Amino acid sequence: MIPKVITIAGSDSSGGAGIQADLKTFQEYGVFGFSAITSLVTMNPDEGWSHTVTSLQADIVEAELKTIYAGAPLAALKTGMLGELETIRLTRRYIEAFKQQNVVIDPVMACKGTSDLLQPENVALMTELLLPVATITTPNLIEAGILSGLGELKSVSDMEAAAKKIMNLGVKNVVIKGGKRLAGQDALDLFYDGQAFTYLNNEKYDTDFNHGAGCTFAAAITAGLAKGYSVKDAVILAKKFVAASIKHGLEINPYLGHVWHGAYNQADKRMPLV
Repeated sequence: MIPKVITIAGSDSSGGAGIQADLKTFQEYGVFGFSAITSLVTMNPDEGWSHTVTSLQADIVEAELKTIYAGAPLAALKTGMLGELETIRLTRRYIEAFKQQNVVIDPVMACKGTSDLLQPENVALMTELLLPVATITTPNLIEAGILSGLGELKSVSDMEAAAKKIMNLGVKNVVIKGGKRLAGQDALDLFYDGQAFTYLNNEKYDTDFNHGAGCTFAAAITAGLAKGYSVKDAVILAKKFVAASIKHGLEINPYLGHVWHGAYNQADKRMPLV
């Protein structure tokens, strides 16, 4: 039986992050993905690739969720950019109503390419309603600094302190993505289950073709959980999956490049070019 999973997130029209990254990752993991789109992200090449985020009303999101959960149960759920406050409340209601297991909260607080964080009330509501029902949350350094209240995180010890504080918000597991932002030669992520820290290292690739890496990582964890991996093992495999995706990133246009979601499974070799 093929596990069914859902992503509740924004749509990235450039194809690299958000819903698009999630569904590509789900396919690579061999799970069947459903998507409830919460917002539309567009980029304008006539204005230096400026971003516009258009949120969808919560009643539209609810219609999507109603469609998806008609075939419940689902093996795992992931969130990304949620947009409206009511969409955050709606997500919590569906998690509770369907006793959703394997909940992955990617606490998206800004759209890459913009400097604007979500409104503080969005972050506060997400923290209040979604982290307590999450199996794991996957903040980057900036998001972890905000969730923990510690501000800028510059070291592994800072990440450890932040992970402990985030755990106190009710989430069962935390993985903080150090990535390129953390100083050092390695791309280090930190996993914490409330008992012990696990340090996930790999080579830090010198590339700008990494758009969508964070979404892909969270989606990979979601798919791993859906296939029966423990939380720790799902995170470890997701790290390998994303590392391959970054290493083989693609130039998409003069403005950016994306991770290649098919890299880990060498998807480009599945069907020969004619």
